[in-house]
Amino acid sequence: MPEVEIIGECATGEEAVADIQSRHPDLVLLDIQMPGCTGMEVVRRVGPANMPMITFVTAYDEYAVEAFELNALDYLLKPFDEPRVRTTIERALERRNALDNASLAHRLQALLDNGESSRPKRLALKSGDRYELVPVDSIDWIESANNYVEMHCGGATRIFSETLTGLERKLDPRSFLRVHRCRIVNVSRIRAVHPLGHGAYALELRDNMRLTTGRQFRGAVEALRRR
Repeated sequence: MPEVEIIGECATGEEAVADIQSRHPDLVLLDIQMPGCTGMEVVRRVGPANMPMITFVTAYDEYAVEAFELNALDYLLKPFDEPRVRTTIERALERRNALDNASLAHRLQALLDNGESSRPKRLALKSGDRYELVPVDSIDWIESANNYVEMHCGGATRIFSETLTGLERKLDPRSFLRVHRCRIVNVSRIRAVHPLGHGAYALELRDNMRLTTGRQFRGAVEALRRR
């Protein structure tokens, strides 16, 4: 597309924040799920008033799609092909002059506000013939176990019928951080971070538990120092 110049490509949310702030692009194709921090967290950290036009990229999620449509924000559903991307960019070029910055900032802020209000405060765990309501803030860390997860809460382990990725989407990214393909940690429980070399770390929790992080989540762990 001769009228389009690609000025950057980012592998993590951390890189996206830095590039948007330094390069000031006209349009960002922003993936919702990225290592380091989510697309929503990127918007929050850059600030809705400072964001360029955005097309959100997401796997099918009825709640995310509904939120984008409610706030008149464009999105690309995975999997997509080249014609769909071209159409999206052409639509963005047409809207560039029609959509003022204040209107875009208002829509992005509304999206963030809606997202915060939809975060669960408690999770319902089936236990025999009843459901146990577990406060989200009681969770220390979470580990994947095939198609369910083990939630560690103050010495107790509870089984929740949900995938780790599915649960990650429900939790507040400011409070819960994916640090390994099999682990999510409540950041308020982290007491110290110990480098292990080659991009991996050991997270020391308040109960002296140590969890090893994955190298692909290096940016997310290092960002803890700036929180």
